[in-house]
Amino acid sequence: MSKRTDMPLHLFHHGENFKSFETFGAHPTIKNGKRGYTFRVWAPKAVSVSVVGDFNGWDKDANPMNRMIDGETFELFIPALKRYDVYKYCIFTREGEYLFKADPYAFHAETPKVGCANASKLYDLKGYKWQDQAYMEKRAQTDVYHAPMNVYEVNLLSWKRKPNGDYLTYKELAKELVSYVKKMGYTHVEFMPVMEHPFDGSWGYQVTGYYAVTSRLGTPHDFMALIDAFHKAGIGVILDWVPAHFPKDGFGLYEFDGGSLYEASQWDRKENRGWGTRHFDFGRKEVLSFLISNAVFYFEKYHVDGLRVDAVASMLYLDYDKEAGEWVPNVYGENKNLEALAFLRRLNETVFNYFPSALMIAEESSAWPMMTKPTNLGGIGFNFKWNMGWMNDLLDYVETDPLYRKYEHNKLTFSLMYAFSENYVLPISHDEVVHGKKSFVDKMPGCYEDKFAGARAFLGYMMAHPGKKLNFMSNEIAQFREWDYENGVEFFLTDYPMHAKYAAYTREINEFYKNTPAFYEVDDSWNGFEWLAPDDGDRNFLAFSRIDKNGGKVVAIFNFSGADLYGYRLGLEKGKYQIVFNSDSVRYGGTGRFKKRVFNTEKIYSHGKDYSIGFDLPKLTCMYLKKISD
Repeated sequence: MSKRTDMPLHLFHHGENFKSFETFGAHPTIKNGKRGYTFRVWAPKAVSVSVVGDFNGWDKDANPMNRMIDGETFELFIPALKRYDVYKYCIFTREGEYLFKADPYAFHAETPKVGCANASKLYDLKGYKWQDQAYMEKRAQTDVYHAPMNVYEVNLLSWKRKPNGDYLTYKELAKELVSYVKKMGYTHVEFMPVMEHPFDGSWGYQVTGYYAVTSRLGTPHDFMALIDAFHKAGIGVILDWVPAHFPKDGFGLYEFDGGSLYEASQWDRKENRGWGTRHFDFGRKEVLSFLISNAVFYFEKYHVDGLRVDAVASMLYLDYDKEAGEWVPNVYGENKNLEALAFLRRLNETVFNYFPSALMIAEESSAWPMMTKPTNLGGIGFNFKWNMGWMNDLLDYVETDPLYRKYEHNKLTFSLMYAFSENYVLPISHDEVVHGKKSFVDKMPGCYEDKFAGARAFLGYMMAHPGKKLNFMSNEIAQFREWDYENGVEFFLTDYPMHAKYAAYTREINEFYKNTPAFYEVDDSWNGFEWLAPDDGDRNFLAFSRIDKNGGKVVAIFNFSGADLYGYRLGLEKGKYQIVFNSDSVRYGGTGRFKKRVFNTEKIYSHGKDYSIGFDLPKLTCMYLKKISD
């Protein structure tokens, strides 16, 4: 046993090996002049383990593994193996069963098929020549908190399908998706989970191969090339990552060596009944090494810009989705999962230690405090968090008939009570356009034209509101059908005028956001925001200013009512103002009825200011104004 191998094992068992993918799994090796692969697997309760595959006819006795010095890990060198050879571990348990398990650290896997094709495949990640050096250097110098971030969320399996229903490959996505995201003006793309999973209908959230990107679309090198293409186009890549739970497929992590190993062993912590999955054991050091290494792996090997960490609330609370009597309090009598808290803090500390410019984004649905504050200040250590409260309030508001919106006006404004307590991303994600919730545009009340107008006004509000942005695929073209993982986005809709104009609106407001420092430079304090008219609920009217770090302002005004406003007076600083963006423009599908574009303030008191402007504002409209002179 070499010290070179002994120390990684020691660190692994102490929860400190954050590159355990270099030790475990299958790695190309030259031994005694022979080329082959060395296999290592952690299976502490196993009586014996062997490597089986096509190369030995799946004979469980042909290639027995050797127990290593730690007594819990098994190792074997097999010569003459080659890339793409298929394999599993055959684990003989204390109960006398043989379990055939995929490699938890495999870099590649068979393409999933119903009931079969779930083995691991040999693959050497070395050899890809990255071409994103300029992007990576720029990324390292970017202040992510004060830079624009407008994310296009994508399910790679269903963004676009071929006429016969086949997926686009990573190579094809590198040509089509990259140019599309660039054209539409987004700064980042976020992939719903791409780690190997057996069932398309899980959308990737039930992972069986944490280190293997799905082979449905190509090889690991093909996936590297996709990320490389995004980077060369100046677009960041965020991966959806699922460290909270895993499915109970027999070939996966589930009871890996015959009993609880990766999953929690406590009766109240083991099962996630709502999802039919198992919770990870965050108190087990080897599991910490496995998961934190997995996060490091995607930053190091695939150059990703960030991870969106799924289902954080399910990790934080012992009583998550449980009734009284179904959970045991922690040592302090609380419902906090102390081990999960420690894991999340260590995860973020480790990632930022290795990759200071990383994005670590929490999808956390409760009001857990200090989620995006540093761990040395008592925070959890993420640098961004999805603002689920904003999302729920705003969607409730826009789904309300304008006739009754005055009773819901607080849902437009309440988010500013806490907008600067965390570093937020404003998400309109996949979860909001499935399971009968209706598509984004179809949530809007009213006739056909009103639905588009309402969607434009909402998007205008989202872009002006403090916080980074995220929008799910198909929302950008106002698709009426809900997202369906078995079908692609209905891009043919852009052959129809209203959808084409809405796509143009999305593209141009995205560009306006990127080119307007007031909308992103000061997202984290009142220095970047000023209320102008927060409380005119009777007329469904709202106005505020966004302010950049040099004091430059953009005035954002909104009419969410179902009727035009005439002669409305808004208090502003003295000067001349020009409309710089108007959702009611004919080019976007609006009416374009009110032609005035420049306004001079008059010495008429309104909204706490000595000067004001009077204007007409169409129903369901967003407008941005800039001061052009004193």
